[in-house]
Amino acid sequence: MKILGLDPGIATTGFGLIEVDFKCPPRLLDYGIIQTDKDLPIGARLAVLYADMETILTKGKPTIVSLEKLFFYRMGNLIPVAQARGVILLALAQQQIIPREYSPPQVKLALTGYGKASKGEVQEAVVRELNLDRIPRPDDCADALAIALTCWFSSTASAPL
Repeated sequence: MKILGLDPGIATTGFGLIEVDFKCPPRLLDYGIIQTDKDLPIGARLAVLYADMETILTKGKPTIVSLEKLFFYRMGNLIPVAQARGVILLALAQQQIIPREYSPPQVKLALTGYGKASKGEVQEAVVRELNLDRIPRPDDCADALAIALTCWFSSTASAPL
């Protein structure tokens, strides 16, 4: 099973794709960012995001997609992030994928056991869980992988033994 994690944003959307199996540890398949040019009009930036999301979904063929919920964003970022999420949700709906959503405290709790863990603690957990040599960069990639891992952990919690 493949899980795609997404950390939505208008300037940068992080993505991370992992492969999971109930018998083996999760394995990293791909990660990266979708970046939009701040000098483009908002409609053009959303079009770039949509086109790149379609490419990621087509190439990666995820079984499950998980993304970060809107959670107490600064007011200046709220509308652009909500617009980016809307475009992502549209791309997912067109592929008939219903996403699973997790708040930042849920991600922190799933990866570290503490809902108020630091960003560094979450990043180190991503490195440990995926057996990586270093923290994926930029941070949006590590955040997306953390969301994918959270989805996996919540799935395994209810899996038959």
